[in-house]
Amino acid sequence: MTKGKVMEGVFAINKPTGRSSAQIVRDLQHHFNPSELFAPYIQIETRNRENEWHNQKQRRRKSGKRVQVKIGHGGTLDPLATGVLIAGVGKGTKVFGNFLLCTKTYETTVLFGAATDTYDKDGKLLKRAPYEHITREMVEKGLAKYRGKFMQLPPLFSALKMNGKPLYEYAREGKEIPKEIERRPVDVSELELLEWYEGGEHEWKAPTEEAGYAEVNVAAKLWKQERAEPASNGKEAENERALEDFESRKRKMGDDQDDLILEKPTKKAKEETEGEKEDTMMSGGLSSDKIPVEDQPIPSKEDMKKGPPAAKIRMTVSSGFYVRSLCHDLGADLGSAGLMTSLVRVRQGQFELGKNVLDYDDLEKGEEVWGPQVEKYLDEWNALSNAEKVTKTETGAESATETAAVASGEEIPAAEAEIKDETTESKEEKDETTESKEEKADA
Repeated sequence: MTKGKVMEGVFAINKPTGRSSAQIVRDLQHHFNPSELFAPYIQIETRNRENEWHNQKQRRRKSGKRVQVKIGHGGTLDPLATGVLIAGVGKGTKVFGNFLLCTKTYETTVLFGAATDTYDKDGKLLKRAPYEHITREMVEKGLAKYRGKFMQLPPLFSALKMNGKPLYEYAREGKEIPKEIERRPVDVSELELLEWYEGGEHEWKAPTEEAGYAEVNVAAKLWKQERAEPASNGKEAENERALEDFESRKRKMGDDQDDLILEKPTKKAKEETEGEKEDTMMSGGLSSDKIPVEDQPIPSKEDMKKGPPAAKIRMTVSSGFYVRSLCHDLGADLGSAGLMTSLVRVRQGQFELGKNVLDYDDLEKGEEVWGPQVEKYLDEWNALSNAEKVTKTETGAESATETAAVASGEEIPAAEAEIKDETTESKEEKDETTESKEEKADA
């Protein structure tokens, strides 16, 4: 390691399951703060604080915040998910917008025969459905409609807001949703079935905890809207314009919902519900009185003994795509039900598992293991950024989006060149950089 060099920039870490993105940031700080690699960074930050105005020093003393390595993440992953989590160090925290437009590659496993309120294995059971008729060929054929550009209906239990209020809060309170949930333009450039598992050939099982009246009623209304036919492939040009408009509005309105992200209620919302018994699940499950699950045709005794089939799917998608919605919708399309049991972000922009991503377990092995890797990744990032700046100067390029595309390893259409960037950190986690507000881990 080079002594005296201030390490800043962007790298990626392989997030394990069961830990929130914010907790990963705190884990990185825990190892980086006392390290030799980041000692020069700490020294400079300490000197900068010593040169601050008196009032600034007073505020820092009252807050009790110590000098530490500034770290943020560029695209939240739900605790259930694993894989590529982009982390920025120092000045690297200011370029997260560069990754907003880049595509992401995921691998997910969908389990057929059941549906939950959150569309994943950690939600509450809303429905059981027959599954003995589902075959590998049916799944491969069913995936065809989800390739290309189309309008996707977000899951109810997401952090999307309507009239300034998260959708999941309407369900929690048993209130009617003011208007229909709008479909969002998405683009799936690659979608393939990787593995097919017959019943009994895998370990995944549907949850047993049943949802209550409020969840069932709200979900029934959403599913009625969901079964309405989305925009057809014949409207590809219209969908493309909608996708461009969505990216633009996403920045203006501060809607930084992404992929599998399920944000927690705001502090105010938590205070309003204080004292109420809530069984908060890491993917947004709700608490209510249990009721029998709606009657459905049941599988044969032989199929029940084997269990439902499952499928492992790989996809490359645009920002704003809900993987859990694909799992849910695919199950319904096949005359059954489906839920997501696992999710791995294999790639985001230029960062890909197995190539240039730090393994989380290496942190516990000591600085002699993770230090050289982090230094290498940050050096590579800075070299790429410097080369891009030189190219921009030589060509006279002025587009912020072109800069983002180069930095994230993506090519973007000229039509998107005017779209402005914004950070992908959610509002609740905006301060989850080094001087972040503490967020409790979900699992």
